[in-house]
Amino acid sequence: MKRLVLLLALAGTAALAEDRPQPPGRAGPPPGRSGNSYADPSAVIAAELAFARAAQEKGQWTAFAATAANDAVMFEPQMVQAQAWLKGRPNPPVAVKWQPHQVWSSCDGSLMVSHGAWQGPSRTGYFTTLWQRQRNGTYKWIYDGGDTLAEPLAAPEMISAQVADCPARARRPAGAEAKEGRANPRRANPPIPFDPTHRSGQSDDGTLRWTVTIDPSGARNLTVEWKKDGADKPALIEQVSAVGQ
Repeated sequence: MKRLVLLLALAGTAALAEDRPQPPGRAGPPPGRSGNSYADPSAVIAAELAFARAAQEKGQWTAFAATAANDAVMFEPQMVQAQAWLKGRPNPPVAVKWQPHQVWSSCDGSLMVSHGAWQGPSRTGYFTTLWQRQRNGTYKWIYDGGDTLAEPLAAPEMISAQVADCPARARRPAGAEAKEGRANPRRANPPIPFDPTHRSGQSDDGTLRWTVTIDPSGARNLTVEWKKDGADKPALIEQVSAVGQ
């Protein structure tokens, strides 16, 4: 049986209730207690829901290719470059369904993490997707992973959305970061060289960081850290064992 170890930010119900949850399918004002934040987690909630809907309407791999960044990675089961793996790949007869349960965002909204449940024809499991804001203000995924579960992941009543603490230098008007990304070509995200054993990145403001390591057996460890309550803390840790274990 594959292992799953999940450490949620500030573990516990109180932590998940800290920021305003978002009703599924609805976009609202940016959640979060920090008045300095100009992130909008509802944008990634909407992107995730549209991604899932496109998989049902246009085909699973068609939807994956359309929403992936050029240097996105996924696991089949080893880490692969998503666009190369997806190119020309026929869609399965029945697409996987999925629903986001939680979103973690950097203060500036340049990087967000969504986590939720998926259901296939004969299996169920969880997924974690990292979304990066593009120069035009839209989001594309740069990392997609997950695993199977013996029992379905329980669905929350509301989608939880949390925002990292903001550094002092990030105190800008709402929407400033997205406007800068459209206007300033230097804000384009450079491609990350492909290494099948390791990958990492961070938000533009450094308030959300991630690292995944993969050993030769295929086992992998994903760690997402963020700025919270004035310190660097884990937001999400996932450990997936090698295939067949």
